[in-house]
Amino acid sequence: MAGILAWFWNERFWLPHNVTWADLKNTEEAAFPQAEELYLAFPLAFCIFMIRLVFERFIAKPCALALKVQANGPQKAQPNAILEKVFTAITKHPDEKRLEGLSKQLDWDVRSIQRWFRQRRNQEKPSTLTKFCESMWKFTFYLYIFTYGVRFLKKVPWLWNTRQCWAGYPYQPLTPDTHYYYIVELSFYWSLMFSQFIDIKRKDFSIMFTHHIVTIMLINISYINNWIRAGTMTLCLHDLADVVLEAAKMANYCKYQKLSDFLFITFAVVFIVSRLFVYPFWVLNTTLFEMYEALGNFPAMWILNIMLLILQILHCLWSYLILKAAYKVIAKGKAGKWNPLHVVKDERSDVESSSDEEDSVPRSKTPQSLTATNGTGGTNGTNGYLTSGTCSEEH
Repeated sequence: MAGILAWFWNERFWLPHNVTWADLKNTEEAAFPQAEELYLAFPLAFCIFMIRLVFERFIAKPCALALKVQANGPQKAQPNAILEKVFTAITKHPDEKRLEGLSKQLDWDVRSIQRWFRQRRNQEKPSTLTKFCESMWKFTFYLYIFTYGVRFLKKVPWLWNTRQCWAGYPYQPLTPDTHYYYIVELSFYWSLMFSQFIDIKRKDFSIMFTHHIVTIMLINISYINNWIRAGTMTLCLHDLADVVLEAAKMANYCKYQKLSDFLFITFAVVFIVSRLFVYPFWVLNTTLFEMYEALGNFPAMWILNIMLLILQILHCLWSYLILKAAYKVIAKGKAGKWNPLHVVKDERSDVESSSDEEDSVPRSKTPQSLTATNGTGGTNGTNGYLTSGTCSEEH
């Protein structure tokens, strides 16, 4: 094990020429980041998650109810044993062949069966109240940590002169403010890594999962190698847009239309400016070029920059979705009457919408159709429709 650790922490891979791990050991005069300190993030992540549960129940939920946020979930599908068996045992997205078979068996038209499956899928989605509580928690944390980061960064010399990120390296002492900022951010992202599997599932789940992994790796690597000056700028810059986004979501859930519109437009501007302009010209510039000039060439530097570039690719993807959402609304001529967060749901929705908000009672082909609707008498004839089939998206 000692040999494996020695191979993994090879100084010539992780550190610049003429720098060793001994240079980053604590001394009586100064403290430097230590790898073992990162273990603090795990118990703290658990504490943050428990704080979240308490916050959502005793603070966010009362606030939501006071703001008259809808507590009920999506409309429930009409009970039907045959469709329920298909839904739970085979597919949640039946293809055209299966829909036609079910239509003949139940004597429902295909549109009614599609609506039933849509309602049944939405039935498993969280209520608006749940979504509001999640957004309020994230808004509160992002606002707190962003405010802390701004107060901390405005005192440091490397904010406006990024070359200071590498001046005097590796002898850049770790201050208590930086240590607290880093560990809390890392703990929060660890809590998101685990809670995302029980949180509201959205269409960009894989993108968010990638984002969290890359962020956690960046925080760990930059802390261990004492690249925390550039790291603090990156963290603070990313928190800014998240504050506005969660605020826009809350306004949307409260049905404050004008405020929601304003916050979404603000979020779009902040996101694009911070992620597509400030980030590459401020953060990437110093890690790609100024770091190379100051410290020379070594493998870990390219690992750092590859992950930072992956983040930039994710920024471009999200920016495309944001601009696409805004364009859809403008193209439809609904300027001034639109809900941009609803449009964003086309790409990042957690509840499927239906253009036909008809009544939940299905339209039947014959008056006898209700015989097979709630009973099990037709179950024996379902074998032909309970075989495997392809799963197709409706939207």
